[in-house]
Amino acid sequence: MPELLIELFSEEIPARMQQQAGENLLRLLTDALAPLNPVDARSYTGPRRIAATLKLDSMVPGRTISERGPREGAPEKALEGFTRKHGVNKDVLTLQNGFWVLEREEAPLAAAVHIAAVMPDLLRRFPWPKSMRWGNGSTMTWVRPLRRIVCLLDGQIVPFSMATAEDNGHHLCASNQTEGHRFLNPGVMDVHNAAQWQQELHARHVMVHAAERRQTITTGLNALAAAEGLSIVPDAGLVDEVAGLVEWPVPFLGQIDTIFMDLPPEVMQVSMRVNQRYFALRNSDGSAAPRFAFVANIIPTDDGSLVVSGNERVLRARFADARHFWNLDRKQSLASRVEGLNNITFHAKLGTQGDRTRRMVRLAGILAQKTGASQEHCERAALLSKTDLTTGMVGEFPELQGVMGGYYARHDNEHADVAQAISEHYTPRGPGDEVPTAPVSVVVGLADRFDMLTAFFAAGEKPSGSGDPFGLRRAALGIIRLIRENGLRLDLVEVFVLAAQALPELLRTAPDLALLPQFIAERLRVQLRAEGARHDCLAAISVDNEDTDIVRLLARAQALQTMLETEDGKNLLAATRRAANILRIEDKKDGPHEGMPDPALFQQEEERTLYTTLQTVEPAVEQAFAAEHFADAMRAAASLRQPLDCFFEVVTVNAPEAELRQNRLKLLSRLVRMMRLIADFSQIEG
Repeated sequence: MPELLIELFSEEIPARMQQQAGENLLRLLTDALAPLNPVDARSYTGPRRIAATLKLDSMVPGRTISERGPREGAPEKALEGFTRKHGVNKDVLTLQNGFWVLEREEAPLAAAVHIAAVMPDLLRRFPWPKSMRWGNGSTMTWVRPLRRIVCLLDGQIVPFSMATAEDNGHHLCASNQTEGHRFLNPGVMDVHNAAQWQQELHARHVMVHAAERRQTITTGLNALAAAEGLSIVPDAGLVDEVAGLVEWPVPFLGQIDTIFMDLPPEVMQVSMRVNQRYFALRNSDGSAAPRFAFVANIIPTDDGSLVVSGNERVLRARFADARHFWNLDRKQSLASRVEGLNNITFHAKLGTQGDRTRRMVRLAGILAQKTGASQEHCERAALLSKTDLTTGMVGEFPELQGVMGGYYARHDNEHADVAQAISEHYTPRGPGDEVPTAPVSVVVGLADRFDMLTAFFAAGEKPSGSGDPFGLRRAALGIIRLIRENGLRLDLVEVFVLAAQALPELLRTAPDLALLPQFIAERLRVQLRAEGARHDCLAAISVDNEDTDIVRLLARAQALQTMLETEDGKNLLAATRRAANILRIEDKKDGPHEGMPDPALFQQEEERTLYTTLQTVEPAVEQAFAAEHFADAMRAAASLRQPLDCFFEVVTVNAPEAELRQNRLKLLSRLVRMMRLIADFSQIEG
């Protein structure tokens, strides 16, 4: 199959946009070239180019196209319009099923012709998060000025131009020329095929594979660090970003002046990462090392000492700025900053950060009583939790919210639990973060998130579709993890009601507040699905269940899952579904079939056995649920498996005698009602 190579060479593409651009290029090419059956599609991304290779058929096969026109008997003008549109006479039309139909043969089309026809439009509508215009004479946009287009089919140029009658398209035309590394190998090179393109660019110090650049960066940095008995602080996101900034990565280590080593390690790491894209290093004991790593995009003519010294000089200035904030912030205690929160708007409908802090203090005190944490420490930590928003360090590095508050609290000699809670109340920020276990930290973290969810839902800012500008889904997952991993027994509805009581009066009865328990339930199912757990079991025990104690719900769901994994559980599920289906069908005829069955009407031993077992199992299940012995409840329910199987094997539910049929349907109704105490088995998948 012929090989197609597309390369779009431009000025530097932002690193964060490269991967998506490569995926978009493949998607657009695959769709546009679908008649050529593209296979083996691969994308390549880098700072100055995105490219793709595909294999495809050499021809678009010929075909007969049938287009239906007006109905027979339609006004003559309708038929004239149809023929004029297609440039044909009425004589070539045929009548098929009451409609005029035009059938025309479309000749086979060479792949190069089809490619040349679709590429200009594909490139003009290429989706970038942000685009720019440049030069004169064209409205075409690109993420940065587009300089060259390589388009080769089996080594031959596929000729097309971006120009139109009214637009010069920046004079861009398909060619077989690209460029190597901007500094190490500038200049134009000819391209013959995909393999030669990769090899020649590599010889000209361009790695076209993002994965190769990432591997080179990781391996090189780790080797330099290991040579000095150090390790690189893991930062996959930074590796990805740097791989999008350099075409030929060359790693180096630099020295940090000892006068800056008393700065908090988080400050040093964030300053290096955000400002300079540097990597932090640590000693074998985990402490911050007086070294940093960076990646250059050139091979220095010396041993790199000039490059290293230049980067050290830049970092020295950055750390001097950080030290200024560090020293200045500690001159004012966190307690003295509380008043300043009244000057920071939290949300137009929800007041200031000061208003929010007061709500958090109240809620933290309530949650402390419910969880057994120190109320005094919880309220103090909540009071000071947002004060670092007024500091210079957090103003410069918002990523350090909470972290800096903890450092400043320890400097102010606040209680250790209070300082720790301020540091940890934003965690977990994501699925990979550890969950705080210190009681005060847990309470303040919950107060923060419960207030956030309640306040924004009341203000009409609930997430919609993929939009979640205030991170409310992340806040809900944080609540779930804090509760689950600390085994807290909280009634979510009660907590949301208590949180809403502190909102501005007009928002306390907002209709969206009623959606909060379901919002948490949906996030819980999402988390279980991500963990590979059976979220359908949670859905099954949640139907008609107003319980919002997450720990209890998960215990019930786990007990149900355990039962369904046994042979008895699987058979009981099947039999229960059969009973529910029979009842649903018969209820439509003359139901509902409610009430207690009459034992005197039983004619077969299997009816009596099932009834007797139900008489024993139902109270046992209710008692086990009341005591939260969910495994015992499931075992009791599983004991119904055998009598229920025997019942269906022998007993005819729809007996010809009306009274007997009614009695048997009542027996099944009681069975289904009892099983609904456990779960709605219609929610179970499979």
